[in-house]
Amino acid sequence: MSQHTDSLPLNNENGPGAAERQAAALRSTLVSVLLNTSLSIAQFAIGILGNSAALVADAIHSLSDLLSDFIVLVANRHSAKAPDDKHPYGHYRFETAASLAIGVLLIVVGVSMLWSGYPKLTSPESLPPVHQMALGAALVTLLAKELLFRYLLKVGQRVRSTMLVANAWHARSDAASSLVVAVGIGASLAGFPLADPLAALIVGLLITRMGWQFFYESFNDLMDSGVDAETEDRIRGLLLDTPGVLGIHGLKTRKMGDMIWVEVDLEMDGNLTIHAGHEIAAEARRRVMQQEAVLDVMTHFDPVVQTPEA
Repeated sequence: MSQHTDSLPLNNENGPGAAERQAAALRSTLVSVLLNTSLSIAQFAIGILGNSAALVADAIHSLSDLLSDFIVLVANRHSAKAPDDKHPYGHYRFETAASLAIGVLLIVVGVSMLWSGYPKLTSPESLPPVHQMALGAALVTLLAKELLFRYLLKVGQRVRSTMLVANAWHARSDAASSLVVAVGIGASLAGFPLADPLAALIVGLLITRMGWQFFYESFNDLMDSGVDAETEDRIRGLLLDTPGVLGIHGLKTRKMGDMIWVEVDLEMDGNLTIHAGHEIAAEARRRVMQQEAVLDVMTHFDPVVQTPEA
């Protein structure tokens, strides 16, 4: 005969609260918006004046960041909403959907850049010389994007937000593309005119690759994929270390935004009272939720008949 423990209120004591995560996302995203707006305008203007297709491509990339930041702001607002009748498990997957949208956005931008940049490689004689000011703009952009990446990643890891971490790596992809742009512009100034449009194509490839990674991971999360093996092993260890738990089976996990939903069968002494079994299951649940980013642990306990020692 099996018993189900009652559900307890969510209380992830060591994890950041929804209000803290929302505030951190708002602050960091506004910083990103301000920086990307300034960079987009400067890169586009200097790219046009300096005859650099690579710098213009990087400006378009920065512009896509603004759309990405807007998606993050909208998702951040909705994912923090409390559970309701239509969404009894909360709105955490809104963040996953936002990461998916960022991936699609990057793929579209990257493919568009590849489509428009290839013809320039087939007619190098029509390429005007690149001005030196384009190189200076590319180097400044590279530094700014790298600093933005480090800032966003630190915030995302602190509040355990995959959406913010995804946006941070988006900024890192910008830094990588800006490095390629700087090298391409420098090579063009050194006497290799095809280097600038080639750098623009490489930027398009980098954007497309990063977009596919975000899309693939987010899509798997929406399909109820489980956590990685290392995280599952930690959860398993916390459950087994709980006094009174003799063993576990049927451990299942699924990701819900930045949180994890856990279901497990706990094996306990069959001579325990229902109250004692409930207390053990509640303690196992508390331990997991205190140490991991777990939304809830649904426990089902099975009695085990212990053979007396001879």
